[in-house]
Amino acid sequence: MNEAFRTLGTPARGGIVAVCDHAANTVPPGIDLGVPAAAMARHIAWDIGVAGVAGHMAAAYAIPAFLATFSRLVIDPNREEDSPGLIPEVSDGIAIPGNAGADREGRLARFHRPYHAELAAWLAAAEPALILSIHSFTPALESGSAPRPWQVGILYNTDVRAPRIAIPLLAAQGLVVGDNRPYSGRALNATMNRHAEAHGRPYLGIEIRNDLIAEPGGQARWGDLVVGLAHTVVRALTRAAP
Repeated sequence: MNEAFRTLGTPARGGIVAVCDHAANTVPPGIDLGVPAAAMARHIAWDIGVAGVAGHMAAAYAIPAFLATFSRLVIDPNREEDSPGLIPEVSDGIAIPGNAGADREGRLARFHRPYHAELAAWLAAAEPALILSIHSFTPALESGSAPRPWQVGILYNTDVRAPRIAIPLLAAQGLVVGDNRPYSGRALNATMNRHAEAHGRPYLGIEIRNDLIAEPGGQARWGDLVVGLAHTVVRALTRAAP
């Protein structure tokens, strides 16, 4: 397995695909973050539950997925190379001592650039009808924010085609839906800016509250929901196409 990414299934040209930037909490050999194991299991290190959601979608619906295999505390693939938060020294109040003075260029060359180079090739071969960028968020930050009431959020930057279809569909199911919440895709959307918006590819940035997908049952339920939503969005986009 490549230490920067792994794939589930093979994309069919013009189909639906999933991308999970924060699917793993792995710290590869040769890197010591100085973070306790208990903290590495928390949201600061990865998006809890998303690998299980993607795995269910791949197994049950043949939705192929592209997943990062390193913790975002090592380097965050959903940040631009010049982002101050690319290699965080603090995350939600927890110090990451191994990142102070880290070899930024070395980590870019070892993880960030291979991840994005392979993702670019993977998407170019597929030219998908829709990209699902799947993330999860914590119900409340430890550093003092108010509890987050949303069960799911849809994030986007300038391409609102798929979000404008998806948000009312989710709300109609009785869900509390964040429109560019719990944070804005206009600020945190690097992977989709690069691989979707820059190429005119429709996408949905989906943020699921992580307590809902921490266990296999929740992962399967939300995987089912996301797949149904994705197919409905694709049909609507196809009808709207000139």
